[in-house]
Amino acid sequence: MQASELVIQPSLPEPIFRQIAAQIRRLVASGQLEPGELLPSVREVAELHAINPMTVSRAYSLLEGEGLLERLRGKGMAVSARRPVSPEQRLALLDSQLRAVAQQAEELELPAALVLKRLRDLMEA
Repeated sequence: MQASELVIQPSLPEPIFRQIAAQIRRLVASGQLEPGELLPSVREVAELHAINPMTVSRAYSLLEGEGLLERLRGKGMAVSARRPVSPEQRLALLDSQLRAVAQQAEELELPAALVLKRLRDLMEA
């Protein structure tokens, strides 16, 4: 994984450390990050995205606490041995974004069928 693969959006209400953690969770769940694969250093991510190193460290520590990452002495953080991730667990990683879309669709008074059609079209594109 490269530090540049992370997309950080300071304008979002979600804290940056949570954005980082959510993206890494998705990369692991989808198999794009393999067990044992090293993550970019805290310093590398912080410098590339012009954010505080403690923010990156907090994201990595959160994922380490969840058992998703492990600290390798002298090497940094790596993806821990993968546990099987069911489709339901992978879908749960989208819950916050889906809730936000549902709320916005309701505020815009859009029918669910129209929103679902748009989502299907976007996924098939």
